[in-house]
Amino acid sequence: MKTVFLVGVALIIGLLVGLMVSKGKKESVTPPPAASQAPPVNFQQNLGLLEDLVAKDPANRNAWVQLGHGYFDSDQYIKAVEAYNKALELDPNDPDILTDQGVMFRALGWYDKAVDNFVKANQLKPSHAQSLYNLGVVYRYDLQDLDKAREAWKKYLALNPVGPGAEQIRSEMEFLESHPPLPEGK
Repeated sequence: MKTVFLVGVALIIGLLVGLMVSKGKKESVTPPPAASQAPPVNFQQNLGLLEDLVAKDPANRNAWVQLGHGYFDSDQYIKAVEAYNKALELDPNDPDILTDQGVMFRALGWYDKAVDNFVKANQLKPSHAQSLYNLGVVYRYDLQDLDKAREAWKKYLALNPVGPGAEQIRSEMEFLESHPPLPEGK
């Protein structure tokens, strides 16, 4: 998964750099032939290129998104949150970016912010299963609100009865059902 992402980032960076270099030139550029194997990627170099790109073009939403993804994958949580924030300033209605930023909020221990992002992502796109999945995780493991975890995961299973993660969620739900919450005060 990480390799696919890195190849995607490398391709996007290549396209963006190519567009910047060729801006104003009339000649056409022929893309290089596809390689049978992805070349090694210098992750820090890609982040540097993206940082330079957003410094020169702060309205480039796609570059902010890719920078956020790069920080996400390199466990630079604060930087990822900030990059996703810039992307969301340019388009606040992106459930995928809200969800990715929510995952970073969770990694930082900012569970309320994570919940807010997952809820907003799901409100924007009720079929957005990943936000429901993550919402259930935060409620179950971080906030220990088992009722809300059940609620989120029931919605997830309604959308993804056999999709990725469905078996894991079913297992979680079975555990929650076999371990009902204790009455208050006990």
